[in-house]
Amino acid sequence: MSSDVTVLMANLSGQHFIDGVLVAGEGPTTPVIDPATEQICAVFAEATTAEIDTAVAAAMRAQRAWWALSALERTEALHEVATALAEVAPLAGEVMTREMGKPFVESNWEGGTSASSLRYYAELARHDQGRVAGAALPGQTHLTLKEPLGTVVSIVPFNFPVLLFGWQAAASLAAGNAVIVKPSELTPMTLLALMEAFSVLPPGLVQVLTGGAEVGAALVGHPDTHAVAFTGSVKAAQAVARTAAERFKPVLIEASGNDPFIVMPSAPIDMVARGAAFAAFLNCGQVCTSAERFYVHDDVFDEFVEGLVIEARSLRLGSGLERVDLGPMASERERQRVEAIVARAVEQGAAVLCGGKRPEALPTGWFYEPTVLEVTHEMDLMHGETFGPLAPVCRVSSLDEAIALANDSEVGLGANIYTEDLAEAFRAVHELETGIVWVNTPLNDNDAVAFGGRKLTGSGRELGIEGLEQFRRSKMVMIAPEARPDPEWFPYADEDAFPG
Repeated sequence: MSSDVTVLMANLSGQHFIDGVLVAGEGPTTPVIDPATEQICAVFAEATTAEIDTAVAAAMRAQRAWWALSALERTEALHEVATALAEVAPLAGEVMTREMGKPFVESNWEGGTSASSLRYYAELARHDQGRVAGAALPGQTHLTLKEPLGTVVSIVPFNFPVLLFGWQAAASLAAGNAVIVKPSELTPMTLLALMEAFSVLPPGLVQVLTGGAEVGAALVGHPDTHAVAFTGSVKAAQAVARTAAERFKPVLIEASGNDPFIVMPSAPIDMVARGAAFAAFLNCGQVCTSAERFYVHDDVFDEFVEGLVIEARSLRLGSGLERVDLGPMASERERQRVEAIVARAVEQGAAVLCGGKRPEALPTGWFYEPTVLEVTHEMDLMHGETFGPLAPVCRVSSLDEAIALANDSEVGLGANIYTEDLAEAFRAVHELETGIVWVNTPLNDNDAVAFGGRKLTGSGRELGIEGLEQFRRSKMVMIAPEARPDPEWFPYADEDAFPG
């Protein structure tokens, strides 16, 4: 770890970012463990009720000042934030790698993609703040205005703390809101390290409160917060939605994924194997859109499996600050959970084709080998989010069977298909019950295209115009240039009365 980051993480330990400054937390502290070394690299403080109230009050003040600016002024400020975010990304990226383990190239990339989202939304919000409708009454002007919700609570997970916060903050701020983010207990320092990039904004417009589930629940239920963006488990998401519903707060939820990956004979299998390895093992499989269920046509099954095993065995494991492809899992609990999933699959008859164990060369750290298994669709690991470096592969005899098995899931975030048959591609696009379909291009995204899922994956959308609308409300406005009588006023005409 570089000396700059050593000092930075020490200075950030036990702090919150409230009203534009770092504030020493008053609550109890919890250590943050480097998953590559199993050593304490920082501590975070549990936000107290008083600290939460202070942050919410500061957000309300800042939001009013932010919305009072012109759209052009807000746009220019967000472009400044994007520039600063790109500059601080390497430093925050090193902090992220120390906190949750992913390779630095991935951590650093998160800052850049968040800066891109800020630039996109800065311009999109300035371009559109409502519309003029054809008037229903002569001489009048009828409008729909777009206004901010107020203070948005952003609860982000450990796997993409900067990316997901960046998506949500970019849309929220562009819409005119304030944002309070509650990071994961595994990555609290990363977002604190990022806050210097927001210094050009009114103090209190963007704040960080660290802590566990209780802090998140308090923010969601606070009477003076107005919307929630949550990424996490289905059970936690349901609790968030119930609390928010008490005050009818809009909720953006991305709760879970169990994404299928279909391979058809028309695809070039050597290329498919490379794409499959990336889709399954990126960030050690700790991606909501990871390919977690492979349905491979009989005609190419053996060739695909052989290629995927070669790719998996070629991946370099180690500290994310070294020249590696995969780092450790984010916590000991996460690795133990994945080990239990593999053990259950083997008990049910799965064949481990490679991996399936801790790497002997890395006795320290929460590492787990990228694992390929031959399975059947009925096995437990095909029916829940595995969220680890696992690639279970199942034989199918047709596209019909592949689509049917892919849709046999309670969640529906993303789905992949590799085919160079255009008819198969269009069938998959229209028949897969997911919010995202990737054809021959796994796991990509685009600031301008909506991201989200169906079923128990959640509700709402990030990115695109839909992502901006998530954090705005519409106001109907009707303007008559002068006061005139209306034909609908009293008294009603006698000829319109009930004829009986």
